[in-house]
Amino acid sequence: MSETLKIPLDNLKEWLEQETSSLIEPLKAEGTERLNNNRDKLNNLQEACEKLFDNSENEMLKSNPKTYRRAREAYRLTQNILDTIDKIIIPDEVSQQSLQLLCEDFKKMLSTVGRERARRYLRISPYFIMDRRRLDIALKKTADSFEELRSFLSNEYATVKTVEDAFSKINKLLQSIDELSGVEEHKKKIELKREALDKKITESKHEIALIEEKDESGELDQINQKIKELEDKVKYNLRHLQKSFLKFQTLARSPSYSLQLDETEKLSIYLTKPFMAFVTEDEGYPVLKKILQKIEDAIAKRKMKLKTSRLRKAQKQMNGILRNDALISLHKSCKETFSQRQQLLTSETVVTLKKRSAHLQNILRELQKQEKLMDSRNTILKSEHEKMVGKIKNQKRELENIILELTSKNVRVTW
Repeated sequence: MSETLKIPLDNLKEWLEQETSSLIEPLKAEGTERLNNNRDKLNNLQEACEKLFDNSENEMLKSNPKTYRRAREAYRLTQNILDTIDKIIIPDEVSQQSLQLLCEDFKKMLSTVGRERARRYLRISPYFIMDRRRLDIALKKTADSFEELRSFLSNEYATVKTVEDAFSKINKLLQSIDELSGVEEHKKKIELKREALDKKITESKHEIALIEEKDESGELDQINQKIKELEDKVKYNLRHLQKSFLKFQTLARSPSYSLQLDETEKLSIYLTKPFMAFVTEDEGYPVLKKILQKIEDAIAKRKMKLKTSRLRKAQKQMNGILRNDALISLHKSCKETFSQRQQLLTSETVVTLKKRSAHLQNILRELQKQEKLMDSRNTILKSEHEKMVGKIKNQKRELENIILELTSKNVRVTW
């Protein structure tokens, strides 16, 4: 097996040109010769058309009734052919693309001329015999020249096409590598921004943790936790009264029953926020007792009904509150704890710490939002990078295979 050559991508074009010049130059020279031959044949066809064009125009000027119509057909025929020939552009430089385009143009031109000839020759005959023969000879030579060019392009020139494809693939590979460099540069910038963002997030979390470790802040957290426990206790101790409160509220709204405004408001709070209703009662929770006494009275007078099992539990709980002061200790604990919380909340230190903590929490949320967006963008870039790397590997492999086919040398492209 032949030795593998390592050739930098930047030098590959020059190396490939040197390796294939002995194959390409003769074919390019032959291609140029064939282009010149096609140009000559096309010029001859144009001259033959112009000869018929001039002769038909002169005949038309004579206004001879016998020849005028045929001369006019010949004039139109040559005019259309000349317009078609004018659209053919013979390239100065030989390349697979330029030859391919020329062959396509020639094919269209010959097809158009063939249709015009078939349509108008019968109308021209038997006049302009020599001019038509000269035109047919030139048309035949142009068609033959075109066929030779097309055959050359399909067969001998295939090697040049392969070389041109190789150069095209080199350009595409260079472009892909530039795009990959752009993606990598973008990834690097995102990573730097991510590092800076991580630092800010860590600093914000650390400062929030320091605030939470302050004595006042820690004490407030403890009181908030205790209030949460007391809320559960109040809810538990009033659990059998919730249905009674709800039915009594409905009764109090009816025209046949009236309830004082403060009692109405307090009843509504006991239904939605029992702890707040309880903790804002005066000592001995007088409003709650008034409400419970009126509920007992409504039940006794059959203005309000409860299911037997629910009624028994509600009456037991009401009796404990009204006659045994069952909630005195809980009420005192609630008021003391709530008062401590209010004092801490209004202290200058805690207010300052809470404002700072809230500000930092807002900053942290915004930073974390940016972090998610950046991670999402980084994931997209990572996927794009992997696709680009795979694309470059495929392009490189295809290019190396073409070089092997052209030069019989194993080449490894590097960059």
